[in-house]
Amino acid sequence: MSGPSLIVAPSILAADFARLADAARAVEGAADWLHVDVMDNHFVPNLTIGLPVVKSLRQATTLPFDCHLMIERPDHWATGYAEAGAYNVTFHVEAAEDPVRLAKDLRAAGSRAGLAIDRDTPVEPYLELLPHFDTLLIMTIKAGFGGQEFMPELLEKVRTARRAAGGGHLELRIEVDGGIADDTVAAAAEAGADAFVAGTAVYGADDPAEAVRRIRRIATDAVGEPADG
Repeated sequence: MSGPSLIVAPSILAADFARLADAARAVEGAADWLHVDVMDNHFVPNLTIGLPVVKSLRQATTLPFDCHLMIERPDHWATGYAEAGAYNVTFHVEAAEDPVRLAKDLRAAGSRAGLAIDRDTPVEPYLELLPHFDTLLIMTIKAGFGGQEFMPELLEKVRTARRAAGGGHLELRIEVDGGIADDTVAAAAEAGADAFVAGTAVYGADDPAEAVRRIRRIATDAVGEPADG
């Protein structure tokens, strides 16, 4: 797998929406990806940003976009984010009509393909789909709102997925999203996650870039790997 062994992706859901370009630039040089939470007020009971904002923000930063689509009908909308220049586009298995086909469409449109599993969805029925994806995003909260408390019991899904990926020799990133901070990232890394979405822990800090670096240091120390960046 190319790039840093561990990925930290600050979530702009926790940033000042009036200054999104500034928020993105604040973590350039420290973050690996910029996590963009797209919510439609249908799949989840919240409304955030959509494709026009992603297109505009894409011009404002060099960071790769990690777009997390918490929306209905991702089969219809997701490829637009790939075409807009997103590096990784993740959609929810609970909302997709044909996850494998959509993964192929995303790759054809120029992005990597990610599959998201919400809090109440078991991961086991979807392990056979993993060879078709670049990223598996496991929610460690209930999808839909930032600032929720990390749920450590959900890391069992991470362990299960990591065993399956290892057994299948898959080049798969396992991303965790929800309540990731200094006091939770080590457990997530030890469970097998190698990409970490952090919102409040980054954008609630006085120095967002240093918060990113600290989260990476804690994660890499937990798994005994050299830190990148």
